[in-house]
Amino acid sequence: MDAAIAFTSVRNPSTTRFSSSSASPSSRVPQRLCVRGPWRGRERRLRALRPQSQVQAPRATAADASHHDVVVVGAGIVGLAIARHLLLHTRLSVAVADAAVPCSGATGAGQGYIWMSHRVPGSDMWELAVQSKQLWEELAAEVDGQGGGGARERLGWMRTGSLLVGRTSEELATLEEMTNALSQAGIHAEFLSASSVHALEPALSVGKDGGAMFLSQDCQIDAAQAVSLIEKTNNSYSSEGRYMEFYNDPAMSLIRSEVTGTVEAVQTSRNILYGRKAIVIASGAWTRSLLHSFLEPALTLDIPVKPRKGHLLVVENFDKVKLNHGLMEVGYVDHQVAKLNSTHMASESGEDEQGALSISMTATLDTKGNLVLGSSREFKGFSREVDKSIVKCMWERAGEFFPAMQNVPLDIDQNTQIRIGHRPYMPDGKPVIGFIPDLPNVLVATGHEGNGLTMALGTAEMVTDMILGNPGKVDCSPFSIEHRFSD
Repeated sequence: MDAAIAFTSVRNPSTTRFSSSSASPSSRVPQRLCVRGPWRGRERRLRALRPQSQVQAPRATAADASHHDVVVVGAGIVGLAIARHLLLHTRLSVAVADAAVPCSGATGAGQGYIWMSHRVPGSDMWELAVQSKQLWEELAAEVDGQGGGGARERLGWMRTGSLLVGRTSEELATLEEMTNALSQAGIHAEFLSASSVHALEPALSVGKDGGAMFLSQDCQIDAAQAVSLIEKTNNSYSSEGRYMEFYNDPAMSLIRSEVTGTVEAVQTSRNILYGRKAIVIASGAWTRSLLHSFLEPALTLDIPVKPRKGHLLVVENFDKVKLNHGLMEVGYVDHQVAKLNSTHMASESGEDEQGALSISMTATLDTKGNLVLGSSREFKGFSREVDKSIVKCMWERAGEFFPAMQNVPLDIDQNTQIRIGHRPYMPDGKPVIGFIPDLPNVLVATGHEGNGLTMALGTAEMVTDMILGNPGKVDCSPFSIEHRFSD
């Protein structure tokens, strides 16, 4: 994610300190990276969009300029996947710039779901989700065919299947409706009674009246491994002169041609990156701030993407709960607020208010056997402070589903990671993928919130088709900027 660290993995949160990172791609360990966003504390305003002759770039010289067909701002999973698709399926050259390093943002903090269980057939996002999952399946099959540990070792790919669980009559009615809709759309979905759920997941308790929807074909990936694989693919084109990466080098401004008035380059802190065909802004939750910086003072566009902070808890060497599938309570789908005894909990009707919090149970095992528990959602700006009371609420919420956890105290400072950060949230629930009006060679790809991993490959395919002017496999109109946002 360019412009800020959206998600960061930290240990021992009571002593967390953030500092800028200059780790090289070969030496970084993304899941342990603690990074301070390069914009944090920066009081001066960034330069507005202006002709190159007016841009003051004291650290960039003519020798620092490089020329590419496409420049991608943002090295999260979406930005790197866009670069990969362009390199694999065209002859175009690509540069990727980021204020930090890959997998230090939102990408590195999720649970790695490649799921269809919480998708809605016929919705605007349905086709993109279906296509993107198919592209992940194809990539996993390709990696399996190459040997070397296969997709599990190189992608963290696991066909765990998913269980969307409910415990009330209302939730079961919702699950039955969802099961029928997905089945009619061609997804293999089963509705399970409480006894059937117990047979699949002995550690899970849904009560005698509970149940679940089971999707056997849902998968998980490990974000760090997936990003590493994509980076390796991208860098294989470096020797041809088709790929360059500029990490720890934040984008500062766009540069217009004095002749045509079109955007022709991105000014970073140390380089000028020319993009002959397109510039793609894939900066996650920071896209709005970045565009404001790029386009002021003549700003006529406001894409209302904003950060939605989340906590995830990774518990190492935890043998009290063994899982066979990925789990999620049905309340997660529409972000219902869990009714926990916490002064931090907001009313169910006020989730969009500043600071409002929702917590829903999600649980997976990663490839190392660590228990990954989530998750929280709240609007706290770009705060990255660990809130131990929220983590405690998540632990207690998980205990309502896993009786073996109920009498186990949580020692946050012992054998745990806490992942905190910012999903790129859009009020209408849909990502923004398309050209900026009046800037015909500048695209935006952001606003996926918790769907960035799932939809990255489909988004990359869509952006590539847009750049080439090809008809897309998926209707892109629901994600366009045109006529979607008021001035």
